[in-house]
Amino acid sequence: MNVAYLDPRSGETFPIDTPRWCGTGQAPLMLTPLPGITRARIDSTTRSLWRYRAAFPLACADPITMGEGCTPLVPRRLHGVEALLKCEWFMPTGSFKDRGASVMLSLLRAQGVDHVLEDSSGNGGAAVAAYAAAGGMRATILAPASTSPAKTVAMRACGAEVDLIPGSRQDTADAAVARSAEVFYASHNWQPFFLHGTKTLAYELWEDLGFRAPDNVIVPCGAGSNVLGCALGFGELLRAGEIDRLPRIFAAQPASCGPIAATFLAGADQQVDRPVRPTIAEGTAIAQPVRLREVLGALRECEGGAVLLEEDEIAAATLALARTGVYVEPTCAQAAAALGHLVADGVIRPTETTVLVMTGTGLKATPRIAELLGVEL
Repeated sequence: MNVAYLDPRSGETFPIDTPRWCGTGQAPLMLTPLPGITRARIDSTTRSLWRYRAAFPLACADPITMGEGCTPLVPRRLHGVEALLKCEWFMPTGSFKDRGASVMLSLLRAQGVDHVLEDSSGNGGAAVAAYAAAGGMRATILAPASTSPAKTVAMRACGAEVDLIPGSRQDTADAAVARSAEVFYASHNWQPFFLHGTKTLAYELWEDLGFRAPDNVIVPCGAGSNVLGCALGFGELLRAGEIDRLPRIFAAQPASCGPIAATFLAGADQQVDRPVRPTIAEGTAIAQPVRLREVLGALRECEGGAVLLEEDEIAAATLALARTGVYVEPTCAQAAAALGHLVADGVIRPTETTVLVMTGTGLKATPRIAELLGVEL
């Protein structure tokens, strides 16, 4: 399999055997397209996302794994339709970011990287810290000073060096880029290996549903790694002849900080200028997503869409899900809130198979949820 780093905007390629996080002029990189795998190539003896290792860009004989993947698919009736909740918080660090962290750090370690730098509003940093620890690697995590302590404490407990950066999430990302000359930048927003971990969500849904694609997948979206991961995975399955169509992917973002959704809804190609305000959906508060063009392309190719959500809608969805026993962070609850819009607008019909990606546990957002309940900690 001949694979290389690819700058999708210029077409420039780079050898994959030399670790890198960006292209010329700090262009975000993808990988050249992979052929995908058939069901016959699933390693059914492995109960983790590494059952799809034949679909990864590089061989890895000694992966860093803690059983990530194989998460439950739970039915719930929401907004008058039957939906399937993909419970991604059933992961070692409580969020979907473990998919990308396991694959990214496994492949980088195999290439000789032993110290990584990450910037994160919480879940990505917790995942990188944990998998670095499991793989005997050092990790330095930059996080906004406002990040929930439940997330930064987890990073520190795993032995990561954590630096809290004053200001916005974008200020943290800028600080990490500035430090990338000192430590290899293994950002979940930049490193293409991370996306090849998140693409296992698509492979898993395909297997969960009896080797067919759902009609719709609704994803909470910050920088878009789950949107791009689903697009990669389902695209590979289409090329492999295992599915005959792409599911529609819908990105759910807070109106307070939703550049991808706002740009998509405006029908634009360049980021729409909007004010950025604080949001309880902190995991999606990415003001300047580096792969905006690629995420927009993925949404358009599958004829999907985007939804902008007000703070009260996100809060109501968080508590409504909890009342059904599904305790997730507000960032994650956006998928359920978005479903309400899409059903009301007739975009999603009751007869369709619709998956909501539940990205992170409510335990990571205890202070935020306590505020919604009016409870003092």
